[in-house]
Amino acid sequence: MTSVHELRHRKWLIAFALALPLYLLMTQTALSNKPMSTVNFVNLNKFMGTWYVIACIPTLIERDSYNAVEHYQLKDDGTVSTTFTYLKGGFNGPLKSYRPRGFILDHQTNATWGMQFIWPIKADFRIVSLDEQYTQTIVARQKRDYVWLMARTPNISQQDYQKHVHTIESLGYDITKLRKVPQKWPSN
Repeated sequence: MTSVHELRHRKWLIAFALALPLYLLMTQTALSNKPMSTVNFVNLNKFMGTWYVIACIPTLIERDSYNAVEHYQLKDDGTVSTTFTYLKGGFNGPLKSYRPRGFILDHQTNATWGMQFIWPIKADFRIVSLDEQYTQTIVARQKRDYVWLMARTPNISQQDYQKHVHTIESLGYDITKLRKVPQKWPSN
């Protein structure tokens, strides 16, 4: 026979089990609604060029990417011509290439862009971390669904990687979804 104490204990356990997911959902929602700060300023000319994707919370097309690289080129009209390439499924996989167009949305900082893969939709693209030498960066989204850690070289030190993972987590991302992008090039 169940005692009154056991029944109360069960009620508290059930209440806790129901409340915990709600609390976690509210916390995540609060984080995703919290404005995401960007870097103070991006020198667009210095930012242009080739960036290797070191890790990301991948979009659908990136889930099985190898040797992922972004290349940016500032156009005369102020837009950013972007070429995203990767090998699909492995280092011997087929080369995939996408050419979205970047639009600078915040001209005071140059750190908030709209990335247009399909007209007229412009995806949120925020430069939230950038070292002084323009060699490592984190690009994030207000929704906190996707994030990219990129560098000018195909590999970074474990210490730098962990520092960036901590930054990504502090932005409100679930770092268990973070995927290290395999990079293997002739010189490394």
